[in-house]
Amino acid sequence: MAINLSKNTTISLTKEVDKLSSIKVGLGWDVAKAKGLFASFFGSDSIDLDASCLLIDKDKQVIDTIWYRQLRSKCRSVHHQGDNRTGEGEGDDETISINLNKLPSSVKYIAITVNSFTGQSFENVRNAFCRVRDQSSKEVCRYTLTEQGDHTGIFIGLLSYDNQEWHFTSKGVTTSGNSVKQLEATVINHI
Repeated sequence: MAINLSKNTTISLTKEVDKLSSIKVGLGWDVAKAKGLFASFFGSDSIDLDASCLLIDKDKQVIDTIWYRQLRSKCRSVHHQGDNRTGEGEGDDETISINLNKLPSSVKYIAITVNSFTGQSFENVRNAFCRVRDQSSKEVCRYTLTEQGDHTGIFIGLLSYDNQEWHFTSKGVTTSGNSVKQLEATVINHI
């Protein structure tokens, strides 16, 4: 049974998963249905949300950035599965696979972010979540985002490595920015 996380909750993935070797971080969302007379003709506007991750060292320096324009980390241990531009469909809209055993030892943090590429706010985003699955695709934990509003970016969660254990902390820090580069300062300030 997956653990439901609230904001700023930390769990040990190493303790939850026997022989933890890799994970998949999935993000999903729905776009609110349009209202009014023309809604039946035009439906809902799509919002292009982009999941990204930053590999960060112990000194809080970004080592690498994985996003829709760079789908693989330089060390080849992190792989973004591609860009979903609409949020349509069930399940994860974007997935980032991480082989924990192949990460360089310099990586101490992996920050997970999402931003609105087109600059639309999160006011019209519904049912947004971030979940972590283990190497067998079993869901370990889920963080349901409640951060709706006029922001365009969210620092969703942080994977951290300490004392031979991987931890996941749900963050939910809202900010402005339509690219992962624009979210970088917020991430560093909230590690």
